[in-house]
Amino acid sequence: MTRVLAIDTSSYVLGVAVVEEDRVIGELVTNLNKNHSVRAMPAVERLLKDCEITPDTIDRIVVGRGPGSFTGVRIGVTLAKTLAWSLNVPLVGVSSLELLAANGRYFKGMISPIMDARRGQVYTGLFSWEKAGVQTLVEDVNIALTDWLGMLKEKNEDVLFIGNDVHLHKETIIEYLGEMAHFAQTSENCPRPSELALIGLDREAEDVHSFVPNYTRLAEAEAKWLESKEK
Repeated sequence: MTRVLAIDTSSYVLGVAVVEEDRVIGELVTNLNKNHSVRAMPAVERLLKDCEITPDTIDRIVVGRGPGSFTGVRIGVTLAKTLAWSLNVPLVGVSSLELLAANGRYFKGMISPIMDARRGQVYTGLFSWEKAGVQTLVEDVNIALTDWLGMLKEKNEDVLFIGNDVHLHKETIIEYLGEMAHFAQTSENCPRPSELALIGLDREAEDVHSFVPNYTRLAEAEAKWLESKEK
């Protein structure tokens, strides 16, 4: 039976879980504006200790690979890569947006996870829930919210908006989509590391050394540096 350690630090949410194929053994989730770099590894250690699990019994590492907070994504991916390499176990990356969409499994329609990317931009994608699990309709994208809503309006279908940043854009969403817009319950807006583990349970592993985060766009500092080089 495969035992999975899942780690997600792609937003303010810090999530760690240990899952076997038929049960969640343990899960730790916080939603705090605190530095993941000093909390992520202690969270893993605490969870394993509480569950009386030793690292050498972990069979697979699954990590939220972004998009999201640049620093947060880097921390989670670096930790996951280090653990996978040191334990010599497979590493799997899952879209942080797909992970959010999994919380909308009971919605009969399209699901649009929202992460704020500032300056009117959002990280989003379009998903649906089928018997086989989350299905991707539109790949992860960084886009102006109004452009995204305009595209959704043309589809003329109900959409569930999900994620801790949705409240920042709720008025604009309703303005564009009216009754086609639906909003997840508060308890559904946090990505769950146990869900992350289950999504990544049967996915093909990636090479630990070449594994990279999915930022979806350049970090602001890097974008400014490149812009300065073009002048």
